[in-house]
Amino acid sequence: MTRRPGRALAAAIGGAALLAVMAGPADARRRPEYAPGAGTANPSALVAAEIAFARMAREKGQWKAFAEYSDENAVMFVPEPVRARQWLSGRAEPAAPVQWQAHQVWMSCDGSLGVTKGAWQRPDGSVGYFTTIWQQRKKGDYRWVLDQGDTLAQPLKEPEMLSASVADCARGPRGDELLVERDREDIAPGMDGRGRSKDGTLAWRYHVESDHSRWLAVSLLKNGAMTEVMRSEVAAPKERN
Repeated sequence: MTRRPGRALAAAIGGAALLAVMAGPADARRRPEYAPGAGTANPSALVAAEIAFARMAREKGQWKAFAEYSDENAVMFVPEPVRARQWLSGRAEPAAPVQWQAHQVWMSCDGSLGVTKGAWQRPDGSVGYFTTIWQQRKKGDYRWVLDQGDTLAQPLKEPEMLSASVADCARGPRGDELLVERDREDIAPGMDGRGRSKDGTLAWRYHVESDHSRWLAVSLLKNGAMTEVMRSEVAAPKERN
């Protein structure tokens, strides 16, 4: 299922702990292949966005927070892909928001795009995972552009420390920003979508089958090649009686 059941990020996750596990700059011997420096990626800023997002969900309402922190063209799955703001508009708030904790972060070298993955827990005791893609706005803050997830029979094991992986920095000009059908915001998103960071070092794709099963894949630039670092597959929803 999508991250429709809101998540509440544990505020105990600190920026210092995150920075301790960030990938370092490219080895100097590889400078012919990569741009100099470590780029401007800052996974801690993405964690801060998650914390603020979760706080708003607890204090002002789950769906209000989802709408506030979404990009205008954000996509979620219900189970078909929909424009999040249209789906959220006028939706009644649940009695209590779902709680969540981010476990992993992936980010482009330039920090323009990031991905979070973690666990959620509903008040009724059910558990699951989420994956969210975040786009950096011109003023430097983040809004989510895609959100999805699913229920699990057993909760995800909580890691001792949140992990972060930053893409290597690419040489050459910055690429064009790509988002899901960004020029078609007035219609529903397609059964296939993709996007990438401005520097092209992080890319994502999704595909939805006719039975609404789907997959989402995320790739980072590592050692000169785009490498898949995360893939999630969601089975077709069971028919309701």
